[in-house]
Amino acid sequence: MLHSHPRIAVAPETRFLVPAYHRRRTYGDLRVEERRRALAQWISSDRSTKFHELKLAKDDYVRQVVEGPGSLGSVIGTTFRMYADRFDKPRWGDKRPSYVKQVDMLLRLFPDAQFIHLIRDGRDCVSSLKEMPWYNLDSFHGISTWAEAIDAGNKLRRTMPEDSYYELRYEDLTDDPATEMKKLCHFLDEDFDPMMVSPREAAQVAVPPHKVWHRNTHGEVTRSRVGSWTNRLDSWEIALCEQALGARLQANGYELTGAPAAAKEHVASLQKTMQKRRASRMRKAMRDRINRLREPSPVAALLTSKQQVLAGVPQPRNESPELAQRAG
Repeated sequence: MLHSHPRIAVAPETRFLVPAYHRRRTYGDLRVEERRRALAQWISSDRSTKFHELKLAKDDYVRQVVEGPGSLGSVIGTTFRMYADRFDKPRWGDKRPSYVKQVDMLLRLFPDAQFIHLIRDGRDCVSSLKEMPWYNLDSFHGISTWAEAIDAGNKLRRTMPEDSYYELRYEDLTDDPATEMKKLCHFLDEDFDPMMVSPREAAQVAVPPHKVWHRNTHGEVTRSRVGSWTNRLDSWEIALCEQALGARLQANGYELTGAPAAAKEHVASLQKTMQKRRASRMRKAMRDRINRLREPSPVAALLTSKQQVLAGVPQPRNESPELAQRAG
């Protein structure tokens, strides 16, 4: 729907942003051209990065990275900027559900970014995850994933500026797409375009055919999956979802069924899963704090005048910082 806007390009989900950030020390000082070239070649050549789905010319991408600013965010941002250029659009976006838990990292890369958090009934999310061909975890992980996302969103809502973080519900979006997209455009400081509520044409270009789990994007906006968890979850999963996620569900406007208490063994398994995931996040956070002390080159993107102002890069004398920010 956002990709249908005449000024915004949202790429298919890629898999290079987070790995590139965590591997940044491997590539050394990105102010050195050959270091940028090495990172750009990995992004554009490794099949795991999904770069090929962006349909960009590899050699052109590597050249633009080498000629561009020497920072990690600039190397990554060049990828999405070129994707937006494919459609002659000035703004780009990227999406992955896990980003809600990685906003601190994303702000380091793109300090002028805006974040949109799409929230859906946790029970529908768990049932959808179960059906994904790429998901190889169990329902305990699915429940944990939704709880973590909601908790992360709550923190962002409390701490981020109003013009940087926005929430909307999947159910509201599918019920009244035009109204919700108009609100979202206001947040993005963009004019609403009616094409946004009929994204079928954009999906033919922006959604790779092999991603059959996104097949609904090729039709009209539908509410057919709202509340479908009632037929897609087992009774024990419903009981566990409502017991573990009840307060979070209700806080986001979702009603509970009054299911009986979950079995003790299911509660114990969920708690064990949540503890392991929490410990894993803490270890990753500690490694990142250590790596930040030894970063070989700048992290923040320097592709727009606003990014340059935020990084303290001197601007041309005939351009005030205020104008530079608006230009960015």
